[in-house]
Amino acid sequence: MLSREVAIRISELSRTSGASVATIKYYLREDLLPPGGTTARNQAVYSQRHVHRLRLIRVLREVGGLGIDAIREVAGALDNPRLSRHELLGVAHRAVSSPAGHAPEREVAEVDALLRDLEWVISTTAPDRGELARALASLRALGRDVDARTFLPYARAVEPLAAFEVASVSAGASDEAALEATVVGTVVYGAALAALRRLAQEHQSALASGPAG
Repeated sequence: MLSREVAIRISELSRTSGASVATIKYYLREDLLPPGGTTARNQAVYSQRHVHRLRLIRVLREVGGLGIDAIREVAGALDNPRLSRHELLGVAHRAVSSPAGHAPEREVAEVDALLRDLEWVISTTAPDRGELARALASLRALGRDVDARTFLPYARAVEPLAAFEVASVSAGASDEAALEATVVGTVVYGAALAALRRLAQEHQSALASGPAG
């Protein structure tokens, strides 16, 4: 039984969350959603926690573009009380990072050297090391004469932002709230940051072009 919460049936869960009954059942089968409680008549009932989880899944899919496997990893972490805050951050980053592909050794070595110069404490298993290396290799494949230090202005720009984001997760928050804040921050604010960058580029281009004639 669910305690201290109003129990609702799956039909009401569907109406409240906006997810169809078929979608809810699919998420239950895929372990994206925790199972409901049971009544004396052995009927499944759900709570506001399920409503909130369904809304989070929608954000991860529609805004973050996460697939089922990535969302399952996040959901598993949300339900795992043994993970530390730092481990929860790693789960969030793995979920939102691009699927792992071949990371060219030369570029990985250059990225690692850049990270050492920045004195950033980064795990050797961090997926974004490879992603940054692949970005560098892609620039070179296009004929750009660049090295890892090309990313230095970006690194310097995002470090204080990252410090703000980590600090903004309240020390008194539950682990589930901390992970959710990290995931939502990475996905939603990441999309907002990309949009703001494009808007800033448009603004700077307009300034450089001079007054409109």
